[in-house]
Amino acid sequence: MNTLRRLSAVLLILVLNAACSSAADDFDTALHEADVLAWRESRRASLMAPTGFLNLAGLFWLDKETSTFGSSPGNDLVFPAAADPHIGEFRLTDDGVVMVPREGVAVHSEGEPVAMTLIDDDTTEKPVMITHGSLAWTVVKRDGRYAVRLRDFEHPALASFPELPYFPIDPSWRIDATLERYERPKRVAARTVIEGLGWNPESPGVAVFEKDGQIHRLEAYASGERLFFVFGDRTNGRETYPAGRFLYAAMPGDDGHLVLDFNRAYSPPCAFNDFSTCPVASPRNRLPLRIPAGELFDRDAYVGTVIGH
Repeated sequence: MNTLRRLSAVLLILVLNAACSSAADDFDTALHEADVLAWRESRRASLMAPTGFLNLAGLFWLDKETSTFGSSPGNDLVFPAAADPHIGEFRLTDDGVVMVPREGVAVHSEGEPVAMTLIDDDTTEKPVMITHGSLAWTVVKRDGRYAVRLRDFEHPALASFPELPYFPIDPSWRIDATLERYERPKRVAARTVIEGLGWNPESPGVAVFEKDGQIHRLEAYASGERLFFVFGDRTNGRETYPAGRFLYAAMPGDDGHLVLDFNRAYSPPCAFNDFSTCPVASPRNRLPLRIPAGELFDRDAYVGTVIGH
């Protein structure tokens, strides 16, 4: 490290330490603990919600112009036994994915029967969900490809899902940081758990923080009014999910100040089943330290490829 970079790092540590000391004077440990516990409850509720990740029963990539679907093994996309043997077909068009149900098969959208329909995908303003008995499906668009994401509202995982395990709440892992903004936001390349499927989020810059006298950096991704982080640390594969964890933070103001509360770090959806398209932590976001805060990885909570009944 040259002299200028060393001096900049020292100055940054002093600034961060000063900010932490000032914030500590007003910090309410009990309030923080209550806030994290409430977040844990909302985390569990969101996983178990109808649009959560525990009821996922399939992810089918549409690689052909026309794909038949239903519970019969002769279909291109084989749904669980709860489905009609031959529901219909999906067609790839210039406008997206069109569903053409077989005559007499009951499929609905917002409670109303539907016939041939364009299923607006999850990148559009109002994605469409189709229901068929206890099953439901939407279309997801990733890296220019389309897939049908299937849910089972009677998925057995909903009745047997255990309590999520966490590290003890530790206020020392609620860390002040500074967003070092790029000259202009840029698209970055990241991998996902799906072989060959990329992810290209927009990054406004890098969050810089100090821990135990060392400076660390995490590239941030823009997510509406918040920043999103996919990070790895030395707990991965031992105590936490191997591919890394997720964390959100409020978008900072002009001063760049933000708080990284690692007590709110959590496992990605792919920790629970095989039907998600999670990004994995990039090499630059794999921290050379152990972060004993946030959600642990429980292999008993992994649903895997069980697709219901």
